[in-house]
Amino acid sequence: MSAGEPIRYGGWGPDRQTWLLGLTGAAWTAVVAAGLPLLGAVGAHRWTVAAGWLAVWLFTVAGVAVPVRGRPGLTWLRDVTMRGVGAAMGWTRWQSRAATGHPGDHPGDHGRADLPGVLSGITTHDGPPFGPLQTRHALVHDTAAGTWAVVARVWHPGIGLTETGHRARMAAGLAELLEGAATAELVSVLALQVRTLPDDGAERAVWQRNHLRPDAPALSRQVSDQLSAAVVAAAVRHETFVTVVVPEQRIARASRQAGGGIDGRARVLHSVMAEVEARLVDQIGATGVAWLDSPSLAAAIRTGFAPGERAALVDAALGAGPRLPMAAAGPSSAPSPAARHWVHDAWSSVTCTVLLPDKGAVMGALAPVLAPAQAGERRSMTVFLEPIPAGRADRLVGREAISAGTAAELRTRMGFATRAAHRRDAARVGDHDARLASGKALVRTAIAAATTVPSTWSIAEAGRGLEATIRAAGFTPLRLDLAQDSGFAAACIPLGVGLPRRRGGL
Repeated sequence: MSAGEPIRYGGWGPDRQTWLLGLTGAAWTAVVAAGLPLLGAVGAHRWTVAAGWLAVWLFTVAGVAVPVRGRPGLTWLRDVTMRGVGAAMGWTRWQSRAATGHPGDHPGDHGRADLPGVLSGITTHDGPPFGPLQTRHALVHDTAAGTWAVVARVWHPGIGLTETGHRARMAAGLAELLEGAATAELVSVLALQVRTLPDDGAERAVWQRNHLRPDAPALSRQVSDQLSAAVVAAAVRHETFVTVVVPEQRIARASRQAGGGIDGRARVLHSVMAEVEARLVDQIGATGVAWLDSPSLAAAIRTGFAPGERAALVDAALGAGPRLPMAAAGPSSAPSPAARHWVHDAWSSVTCTVLLPDKGAVMGALAPVLAPAQAGERRSMTVFLEPIPAGRADRLVGREAISAGTAAELRTRMGFATRAAHRRDAARVGDHDARLASGKALVRTAIAAATTVPSTWSIAEAGRGLEATIRAAGFTPLRLDLAQDSGFAAACIPLGVGLPRRRGGL
């Protein structure tokens, strides 16, 4: 590789190692178990029973072994059934308490989060004063998942004009951050979210209002207004958030030593925040990191649901107006989610997961996904990084090595040819083992991307545009059918919700 050639990163693999013909051990167990009664009926010459069990066995094979848009047939059947039951019972329709005129039964309810779907278990607390400005940062408690999180707004110059060496150093800084989190065994998920939205010119409007001279020439004011209108119509704005998620079971003991309760958990999170901020600034190249308090977090959540309300929120934050309470951060209403998109207030969104390519990718390859296809569209993408502790990572890699060896032995005994993909997967497992032995961390990764447009636009066209840009970037889109509301929460709301648990563990 030459000095100016960008580094291609890869080496990732599936969450679970398959054994033979793309099936896991559990899938093969289901196929064999469903076929045993068929073999017994054939051996007993009970042909009527054998014909019945043949239909059952074929249905099981089709449901377990035939993937449809990333999910087996039986999983689709379960999801469609659950969605139908939820829609029939009215469980999928949602309306905020503020929209009904009754935000809560107690005076303090205006500060409580009121969010739909998978975000309904979110509660927020104001932590003790932290930092030189003695700011009371917002602590996000997900009661359903049993996690605590803090959210930071990050300013970064980007990598578009950086050289290859500088990009490599920033990538190494992110790797060191994840390795430190895996060693400390406290942080479970680090979520990096970037939102690209149309520039509403809110900051410029506030500055002009505060600095405009009343005796300015009319022609100068007219030219300034025309320039502002032209620039705002063509400009976009980037928002970057970093969410640090810590499970309750990992923070409980340390929080008791720090005083217990919410303040004790906040003090433990303060140390994590200081470490993450130092690495973001020193090694990853961020120019500023601001941990959000409750009003700022409420504004970030509200603009996630309704991008068009950012101008009013900025005007209130920079002026003397009241700041947004947490109870009003969510949408006013959300009807039952459609199969392939979600409508929230006056906006519609489509969310896709992004499958990583086997050939690897260079840093910045997903940048085109964040470029809106038309004025007024908002693009958002979240990368979830789960650093796995060394002990559990060693066990996972050990099991994957055993699975790879078993699969190779089965293919040899059954006469199947060993293809290049099989050799690549075996080499990938060996590479993971070697990296763990050298002190590197094993990181679980997931990416969710979304597009949001006004509900009067064609959401189907916007969804096809999002999928086209993902494919053009060299990745594979997989739309989250039947789970668009959950996908939207993962891709657009910076609360760290979205990465599913792996094999029942955090």
